[in-house]
Amino acid sequence: MTADPGRPAVLIAATPTPNGDLHLGHLAGPYLAADVYARHLRAAGRPVVLTTCTDDSQSYVLTTARRQQVAPEHLAARSATAIARSLDALGISMGGLPPVGAEYREAVLRFVGELHRAGRFRLRRVRLPYATGAGVHLYDGLLSGTCPTCLAGSSGGACESCGHPNNFDELLDPRYSLDPDDPVELREVEILVLPMEEYRDRLAEYYARHTPGWRDHPRQLIEDLLAGPLPDIPVTVPGSWGIGAPFPDTPGQILYPWIEAMPASIYSTGWTHGQQVADGGDGWWGSDAGTELVYFHGFDNVYHWGLVDLVMLMAHGDRYVLPTANVCNEFYELGGAKFSTSRNHLVRVHEVLGDVPRDLLRFYLALTAPEARRTNFDRVALPSVVHGRLVDPWNRLARALDAALLAVGDVPGGLPTSGTGRRLAATVSRRFQACYELPTFSLGQAAETLAAQVDRLASAAAALADGPVDATDLGDLVVQVRALLAGAAPLLIDTAAVAAGDGWGVGAPTDAPPPTVDALRLPPLVGVGTRRDERVPAS
Repeated sequence: MTADPGRPAVLIAATPTPNGDLHLGHLAGPYLAADVYARHLRAAGRPVVLTTCTDDSQSYVLTTARRQQVAPEHLAARSATAIARSLDALGISMGGLPPVGAEYREAVLRFVGELHRAGRFRLRRVRLPYATGAGVHLYDGLLSGTCPTCLAGSSGGACESCGHPNNFDELLDPRYSLDPDDPVELREVEILVLPMEEYRDRLAEYYARHTPGWRDHPRQLIEDLLAGPLPDIPVTVPGSWGIGAPFPDTPGQILYPWIEAMPASIYSTGWTHGQQVADGGDGWWGSDAGTELVYFHGFDNVYHWGLVDLVMLMAHGDRYVLPTANVCNEFYELGGAKFSTSRNHLVRVHEVLGDVPRDLLRFYLALTAPEARRTNFDRVALPSVVHGRLVDPWNRLARALDAALLAVGDVPGGLPTSGTGRRLAATVSRRFQACYELPTFSLGQAAETLAAQVDRLASAAAALADGPVDATDLGDLVVQVRALLAGAAPLLIDTAAVAAGDGWGVGAPTDAPPPTVDALRLPPLVGVGTRRDERVPAS
């Protein structure tokens, strides 16, 4: 999808809940994937906005704050600062998190207000779990119980295990998350909903065109959901934490947190792009803008990002662009179990970057990325994996290239390349392009391709340095190393920055390598355990 250099791209990484910092389970999924894709598009000359914003209205902020005995506003602000710091530490190229303040709330209220005035919402009398002792209605993070679809333990809203929704009174054995002993009963209440069933035909047409490019697990979930009646999307709920619903037919209620994702994404795009969003939408979100809109999220959010948010855009008629793709990952595990903030079963990015250079961590996270199945972060195995697969062969290549360059000396006009060398370099480029393009985008395959090509070129360079060095043979090696650097650049961002500073001119992988190349050194990689002040400069 990089063929049109003028086509804008808006990449939305799932909005993080500010009830704590991000851990590696989060970062190894949507955030690293979105950053790598963004860097690939930018290298090809595409205008790109990569953005997200904190999801302050989520009930999980309220429940965590109550457990920590702090004000939810304080928790959200503190967590947003930590999240921004973690994204920056891993090199996620967002340019900061948009503030969630008055302009954000105005954008959300404008988006939903237009739908209300257009008659898209319906009043429904539903049964909601109610904690009788605390006197609160329960939804999402306030509610826990058993998923009616897969019988796993689940919070309200959607099941983390199977991905199916469980709105209103559908969760089995409902309990109040903050006090499981508080008796829970079902009480009727009138709320506003957006009926998804009214959009079935348009949804079916959209999915027929797009889900063939999705990964198997999320595609199957969408097919399962379309096979039955589509649920109503809550628009308002009785609650105290979030944005107050401005509708006269639901006095005292708040907006259901999950309906904020689309106006939040539009607002964040405008903020990141440096534009005011006075009319409720950045120009890149217009249906006639030709934008490539891509969401990056986990399987547990397929129902929301893949279905609910799609309907939220469709409800506006033809005003907004629809997503081109959903890049969805599975859970990243630690010690064979899911990362968990509540159980303190996690690793933060800053804990690892103390002795693991950022490029090596990005490579390892990509290599073990949970794309089509759950994978595991192994802190003990990390050093041997990154040294054996990347650092050692990379540095062998760098040393052998140095020796060959020294043997040949200066060549006026640059090193010549042969047709064979250029074909090999083009093959390297195509391998990386297949990893970075949609719908075949894969962090894991990009890391595997990087490791395989480094190993191959290290052997080729060693063989070249062992004998008399011909300028064309060296040119053939260098032109392939150029292709390697271009393919590695979205992953090894600090090394790519050093290479660019040294004159490599790192860009996008190309099918048309040049007939001559400059004789340049390959920056070496520093290994695990290297002090920060000994590492390559940050990009």
